[in-house]
Amino acid sequence: MNEKKILVIEDEESINTLLQFNLEQAGFEVVTAMDGVTGLKLAKEENPDLIVLDLMLPEMDGLDVCKNLRQSQQLIPILMLTAKDDEFDKVLGLELGADDYMTKPFSPREVVARVKAILRRSQYNASANQTPSDLEAMVVGDLKVYPENYEAFFKGEPLDLTPKEFELLVYLVKNKGRVMSREQLLNAIWDYDFVGDTRIVDVHISHLREKIEQNTRKPIYIKTIRGLGYKLDGPQ
Repeated sequence: MNEKKILVIEDEESINTLLQFNLEQAGFEVVTAMDGVTGLKLAKEENPDLIVLDLMLPEMDGLDVCKNLRQSQQLIPILMLTAKDDEFDKVLGLELGADDYMTKPFSPREVVARVKAILRRSQYNASANQTPSDLEAMVVGDLKVYPENYEAFFKGEPLDLTPKEFELLVYLVKNKGRVMSREQLLNAIWDYDFVGDTRIVDVHISHLREKIEQNTRKPIYIKTIRGLGYKLDGPQ
């Protein structure tokens, strides 16, 4: 975790300062912004390892910042903060590409713990001279995944996946043919208790299906097992 850079985009000065202090105490380098436009600019210039992003921001709100980053192929992990205890806002943030969310008020220690969990799950060790052909691939039908190189291909084309989408895909492929409950996937991928909020799993499954299924309503690879969870299988 040493020398990891965190960008905090939060317009409430007291919260911004509190997050900066606690993250720096935890050993992170911290860059801050007080509005969405500045935050977006810093996200592209500073190349942070993770962004803590408030939903309600002046100039440009957090949803637009997140959407802009994902549309420009910026796959930096995003922890979204929201004062609204509203399922719509949480789900919309996840659908736009946020990796996680927290509802205010929150404990600064919990934010630090979430940041560490996201970074831990996002890290991968790939040598600069490694190519997909040098590594062992996990293959299911037209899907080819290289966990060590953090790459996935479908029908020979690279998949544009967020960190959490990639981790979820790897886990499903490793457990090919096994039915995984939403709770199992939460524990395995998100690394902490979501207090039964399994909607985050459904959103990420939906994202993966959009990228590897020809017909998302009749999936061939990621199948819903009614009342149980999800199973990844290959085409018959």
